[in-house]
Amino acid sequence: MPQPVITVFLVDDHALVRGALSERLEREPDLVVVGAAGTADDAFDPIIAVAPDVVLMDIDMPGVNCFDAARKILTLSPDTRVVFLSGFLNDRYVEQALEVQARGYLSKREPPDTVVSAIREVAAGGAYFSEDVQSRIVVEAQGVRLASALRSRASLLTPRELEIIRYIARGMTKKEIAGVMHISVKTVDRHTVNLMTKLDIHDRVELTRFAIREGLAEP
Repeated sequence: MPQPVITVFLVDDHALVRGALSERLEREPDLVVVGAAGTADDAFDPIIAVAPDVVLMDIDMPGVNCFDAARKILTLSPDTRVVFLSGFLNDRYVEQALEVQARGYLSKREPPDTVVSAIREVAAGGAYFSEDVQSRIVVEAQGVRLASALRSRASLLTPRELEIIRYIARGMTKKEIAGVMHISVKTVDRHTVNLMTKLDIHDRVELTRFAIREGLAEP
């Protein structure tokens, strides 16, 4: 009896990474790469159209934030499972991945065979985390959480405010943020004022420094 086929969609802004991953995965008789994209923005429509079993997604990409992208993908394609593949393993990223109910978080240092095993495990209904990530999480009946919950001013922010501060840290203008988030500049202004008030930070440079310190953005 033939193995069931697992469909995979790749999202990574490095063409060489996408190509190498696609080539490696296609060697497996039960894995089929049904699409690839360089940004989450470009991935939305094809992912919703093909509803892959697994989306393998990079974290640090231009455009829409990967965690917000994952949340949207899982809302629109609930049978799809998201696995993050990243070179960054700080606690803030792990926490955000768990918050959006990702089924895996892999280091880019993992050998290709581990990525293949992770995809199969996740497609079968399980979860897969790199050893470096496993040491930071606790699996409970209620789900998976960080072993020690992060407590910082960032926890005061709403998901919308977190999304905006990430874009600010990337150097994006309010107009650019409004375009990516599909909201008005006035709404961006309102959220920005709110998050600045909560954090007691009142300029973009300090907001960027805060975002980097908290693991919300990369330096």
